[in-house]
Amino acid sequence: MTGTVDVDVDESAGESGSTIPPTEEPKVSLVKPAARRHPAATPAPEPVAVPAPLLPVPAEDEDDGDRLAVDEPLLAARTHRPSDLIRFVAGLLGIIAVFVIAGIATSTTSGISTDIQANVKHVAPWLTTVLSLVSTVAVLAVPVAFAVERLIKRDGLRVADGVLASVLAYGVTLAVDWWVAEGASENIRKALTRLPTVAGGPISEPVHGYLAPVIAYMTAVGMVSRPRWRLALWSVVLLSGAAELIGSDTTPLSLLLTVLIGWSVACGTLYAIGSPNIRPTGQHLMLGLRRLGFTPRNAHRAPDAPGGTRRYFVNQQDAPALDVHIIDREQQASGFFYRVWRRARLRSVAVRRSPQSLRQALEQEALIAYAAAAAGARAPQLVATSELGPDAAVLVYEKVEGRILDELPDEQITDEVMASFWESVGSLHQRRIAHRRLTGESLLVVDEKLGTLVNLSGGDIAAGDLTLRIDIAQLLTTFALRIGPERSVAIANRVLGAEKVAAALPLLQPVGMSRQTRADLAKQAKERKAAAQALAVEQVAAGEKTREAAEEDIAAAGEDLLSRIRGQILEIAPEAPLAPAKLERLKPKTLITVIALAFAGYLAVTTIQPGQLKLSHMNWAWAAAALAAATASYGAAAMSLTGFVPERLPFRRTVAAQLAGSFVKLVAPAAIGGIALNTRYLQKQGVRPGQAVASVGASQLAGLGGHLLLLFCFGLITGSQGAGDIGSERAVIIGVLTAAVLALVIAAVGPLRRFVVTRVRSLFFGVVPRMLDLMQTPSKLVTGFGGILLLTLAFTACLDASVKAFGGSMSFATVAVIFLTANAAGSAVPTPGGIGAIEGALIVALVTLGLPAATATSAVFLFRALTFWLPVLPGWIAYSYLQRTGAI
Repeated sequence: MTGTVDVDVDESAGESGSTIPPTEEPKVSLVKPAARRHPAATPAPEPVAVPAPLLPVPAEDEDDGDRLAVDEPLLAARTHRPSDLIRFVAGLLGIIAVFVIAGIATSTTSGISTDIQANVKHVAPWLTTVLSLVSTVAVLAVPVAFAVERLIKRDGLRVADGVLASVLAYGVTLAVDWWVAEGASENIRKALTRLPTVAGGPISEPVHGYLAPVIAYMTAVGMVSRPRWRLALWSVVLLSGAAELIGSDTTPLSLLLTVLIGWSVACGTLYAIGSPNIRPTGQHLMLGLRRLGFTPRNAHRAPDAPGGTRRYFVNQQDAPALDVHIIDREQQASGFFYRVWRRARLRSVAVRRSPQSLRQALEQEALIAYAAAAAGARAPQLVATSELGPDAAVLVYEKVEGRILDELPDEQITDEVMASFWESVGSLHQRRIAHRRLTGESLLVVDEKLGTLVNLSGGDIAAGDLTLRIDIAQLLTTFALRIGPERSVAIANRVLGAEKVAAALPLLQPVGMSRQTRADLAKQAKERKAAAQALAVEQVAAGEKTREAAEEDIAAAGEDLLSRIRGQILEIAPEAPLAPAKLERLKPKTLITVIALAFAGYLAVTTIQPGQLKLSHMNWAWAAAALAAATASYGAAAMSLTGFVPERLPFRRTVAAQLAGSFVKLVAPAAIGGIALNTRYLQKQGVRPGQAVASVGASQLAGLGGHLLLLFCFGLITGSQGAGDIGSERAVIIGVLTAAVLALVIAAVGPLRRFVVTRVRSLFFGVVPRMLDLMQTPSKLVTGFGGILLLTLAFTACLDASVKAFGGSMSFATVAVIFLTANAAGSAVPTPGGIGAIEGALIVALVTLGLPAATATSAVFLFRALTFWLPVLPGWIAYSYLQRTGAI
């Protein structure tokens, strides 16, 4: 059995540490940490059964010549707790919700206030007077009493923190009062204040000027963490609120707003300046181990476990060494927002449920450790547990000597070691236990043939099949990152069998991997591609390879690691399922799209008054002209692609591919979906992968150049037509100067310069040689650049006709400048088809240049309907046709 005795850590001590009398604590010295090797395997001590409570071992019982040394860095005097930030954000959201409710739920708020006023009339006046007097005294007496208690215990820092929070809360109170009285809507003012009963009288305070600072003070000094003082705090708040309501001096929403402001300001203050660090130190740990019956001689800080769990390696006087883990509330709160995002994004099977309390975390880790030992997996044995003060707990493991996989050179990762890990994972899975953290830091290599699983605290008991398969996919990827997919899959197949390995194939997705694994995959792919490009440039320059062969090498190097693992699995199990498992419930692209659509809808609603957008006012002749221009754009797009491909392409099929791009843009960012579709189309038409990418890149590069040239030309035309009124000449000059400044910034900043140089190098390697080939066929260049010009003119004509369809009037050159500028800005936003961003940019540009808001919005909606929404159905038909015929 394990010990469960408590070691008290006085929170009130702040930075001063433990309150244990000096005569009872062992001699402890803090020395600078030194580099240490990772833990590993020695015989485990017998589990310790300790009666509670135990007195600390007196210092005089120790050997005078033997000092206890704790090798650890000194903890910071103050710490910025993630929990305070979480509470601050929650408070801000609550304040926003109060204002929203006050603004829209006018009938509900006024009804509640009316009911309260009708009922308080029955309260005796003397009771109202007594209640008001008692609440006023209590609001002053409780904070003062707590401050005196803290000062007696020499905890003046907490009192100072409380005073600072109360001053800030008072300032926020004054600001909110001023805004409600002067700048808020009438609905908010009515919901948060009592209007004067006589003309010209003052309104009541929206936020109580004395209650909010008191709440901030009592929260910042830590009264909430003490049960008796917490009861006193809320009693004061309720008493004061009741007195205000009965006296008809406030509203329910005003009281709620007061509490939220005081609480939020206190939490924000604590996070900004930091709270006194009460995390248990090595001194507390040594004392706790003595109370558990161990005989610690010295200890040193070890690398933290995943999740920020602190670890110590403890040497005993006459017993095996220990590996001690300390979990505390601050460590539990770290990474909260990332966990919330992962839980919202992924299905529950792909995300481990976090424990809600320190006790649950302790019990869960202990349960996993005992279950792993019972399953026969090689893992450190848990020998004792204990609470270490009110906000921390300790788990004592046997110490296992070795090095984690991340510290091991690739050549020392033997097949026997990997097989040992797979055997342990198989033992866990046989008992339905999932590890969930099978990364390099959780694989401890004991020797050249044996490995031990560590960091099991994140595991699951009674795990489902999908969770176990994620484990296998994660470990396959971890090994493949170090020794390649061939050996990784081969050893897993030898230990687990082809069936279990094949079952993990649908889970080989970046989203299902750990955070570090996703970063390692991206880094390796980037390094492989950069190395392949550099080698290809050298080989082509030296004449060792042709450009076509070098491009094929680059394409092969660009294959991601997970695809290579899948290929190896299919070699041993051709019948393995290929369809990816659905792990995501919410994709980032979907979230961005929803936000963009909401922004576009808000812009439309706030820009157009109801009834202004009337299709009956539309000129159908100009609408037909806009439709014709939108239709012509697909032929121009086909010309712009075929002109940069030396090989012959069927024109009608190429037009169909551009029409299919209208469907693809609905699910991909505007500047990405078409590129991917065109590259795939060229490959299916017999163009080599490297040349297909180069041709599409050449088309995009020429399009960018044409875009800038047309913008410059139309800008000058617009300026000359406007006789200087619009100031387009100045705008063009400013744009050129801005581009020059941007170029200087890129040249001066190292990371930006290296990024641009890398891209330019790959551009000259692939796109520029392709352009040189095209120069031998002038007709191709004329087709390509002509298509780019016609494409821009077609879209400009469509927008111009849309403006005229609703009675607007602008020169064609001005419309061209608006389209080229706004479309480029909107396309930079990574939403499917630029939804929301393009509409907003076009509307703002048209309104800025003098078009009425209703006309501009109607014209943009018509333009986007003809160029984006209407072609979706024909695009889907074209996409399906090209798929059936094998053209994409």
